[in-house]
Order: sequence, then structure tokens, then C-alpha cells
Amino acid sequence: MTTWLPIALLVVSNLFMTFAWYGHLKFKSHALWVVILASWGIAFFEYCLMVPANRWGSASFSPYQLKIIQEVITLTVFAVFAMIYFGVKPAWNHVAAFLCIIGAVAFTFLPKG
Repeated sequence: MTTWLPIALLVVSNLFMTFAWYGHLKFKSHALWVVILASWGIAFFEYCLMVPANRWGSASFSPYQLKIIQEVITLTVFAVFAMIYFGVKPAWNHVAAFLCIIGAVAFTFLPKG
């Protein structure tokens, strides 16, 4: 199995989760219980992808590496989502924070010593 399949699954699962967590913000007139149920329904598909991504990804990556990869994917997906769905661009400090997290990814793949 390729190491890219788990990463692709993580990307798609994060698309679902981002919509589950933040998509309802455009529907503030709906009852909270309605958006909670809708979010749970969307999140179901996220879990259907996230669990195999982590299971299969553990053959190539440590749990720490998987988590850090997932966090970078989450932030990337969210940044694109926020720009397209909400029309909001990240400020300089958001970009700086994102670069720090990318640095964390680099550190996690350094050889153990």
C-alpha cells in the first residue's frame, strides 16, 4: 500500500469534518439541534475515512507523525475552506502560525538521535 493513500484519505476526511464543524455558521437561523444533527451526519463520513487512514497510515508513519500530518492537512483544508466558503483571507499572524506548524512537521521527520 502506498504511503499517499492514507494522506489522501486524511485530506478527504478533513473536508467532511471542516464542513461538519464550520459549515453551519452560514445557517445561524436554524435551530441548534438541527445543525448538531446535520454536523453529526457529516462527521460520520469523516470517521469512515479517518479511521482507515490512520490504520493504514500506521504501517508507514508513527502515531506522532500521523497526528502532525493530520493537523497540517486540517489547517490547509480549513484555510482554503475559509477563503472559498466565508470569503475570509488569513492575516499575517495566521500565516506565521501555519509556518510554525509546518516546522513541526519537519521536526517530526528528522532522524531519531
